[in-house]
Amino acid sequence: MDTEKIMLDVEKIRKDFPILSRIVHGKPMAYLDSAATSQKPLAMIEATDGYYREYNANVHRGIYVISEEATTAYEAAREKVRGFINASSVEEIIYTRNATESLNLIRFTWGRQYVGKGDVIIVSEMEHHSNMVPWQMLAKEVGAELLYIPINTETGRLDQGAYQKLLERKPKLVGIVHMSNAMGTLNPMKEMTRLAHEAGAVVVIDGCQSTPHMPVDVQDLDADFFAFSGHKMLGPTGIGILYGKKKILESMQPFMGGGDMIKEVTKEGATWNDLPYKFEAGTPNVAGAIGLGAAVDYLNKVGMANIWEHEQEMAKYVLGKLRAIEGVRIVGPKEPVDRGAAISFVLKGAHPHDMASIFDDAGIAIRAGHLCAQPALTAHGVDAVARASFYLYNTKEEADRFLETVLKVKEIFG
Repeated sequence: MDTEKIMLDVEKIRKDFPILSRIVHGKPMAYLDSAATSQKPLAMIEATDGYYREYNANVHRGIYVISEEATTAYEAAREKVRGFINASSVEEIIYTRNATESLNLIRFTWGRQYVGKGDVIIVSEMEHHSNMVPWQMLAKEVGAELLYIPINTETGRLDQGAYQKLLERKPKLVGIVHMSNAMGTLNPMKEMTRLAHEAGAVVVIDGCQSTPHMPVDVQDLDADFFAFSGHKMLGPTGIGILYGKKKILESMQPFMGGGDMIKEVTKEGATWNDLPYKFEAGTPNVAGAIGLGAAVDYLNKVGMANIWEHEQEMAKYVLGKLRAIEGVRIVGPKEPVDRGAAISFVLKGAHPHDMASIFDDAGIAIRAGHLCAQPALTAHGVDAVARASFYLYNTKEEADRFLETVLKVKEIFG
């Protein structure tokens, strides 16, 4: 691995993450499951702690000092997120609990308003369940037809010819993952969105795996909706984002009814608040939003282009070594081109859960199972995989420990 090409001072970065100093089973912990959730820098932890210690209050309501401080910090975080993904306005940034809630918000609002009997919805086989199950449910509710873009299992990429053929059905909605959590595949979303728009579709992009790892520009992608979670990008759990184009959001009915999403309530009815508050009923996760803002600050300081370059080098190194191990089959793109550093694989004779247990004994945290992407794995003819996912705080030494442990597993299972 050519460490001179990597612009990050990874050892310096690691000092910002208290959990990375843990010893597990007598060994330094190597955390290789950031695709599931990332670890947290001290700056984010201190930001949420500072809110609870110094200015814990509800937002948008109190005319007193700490409530105004909380509101200022809460809305400042929204502006940070807006800039991070280059949305045109903070009105387009809606706080949710996570990407799953963001996607279901679209289903319950836009979906029920605009998708009806006989309409077509298109998603891909490589979707996380969170960008598949809501559309399955919507299709059953309204009598729509749900079609799938197949995966080319030789390349680990979506079949673009099949996609263009499906678009001839003039879908109402196209939902596609920007980067696969199970396969690491980076989809050509700008082109796929352009084609979907030409067919008259609204495009929903799952950005959970791209947003933490690479520069994202929702205006350049021309996304109609773009969803992601804070906990995968150094932020706390319980906070997510739904970006939506202002014109589309204005046409939608609220997701839930309650406080803060209204302008006026009488016994006869109610009128809705302006964007984005129309979709943010009830007391929000103030600490989560502030923590997400701090995470965005940290990522911006490191530089998303630098993070992406580091991960590309890690993927190149690990994929090259992993492919050379007899009995290993990589599930997803085998070359480090248009893919992230989440690497799924199977090893002949070894169940992924057994592999994960051996990795744990070695102090290495990986993920094993169907990764909430069962159709993607089914397309590849497997029920479960082992996955190692690398982030800005992972080192070449950890990559080597991972590869050595794969060899140990191979030795154990013959």
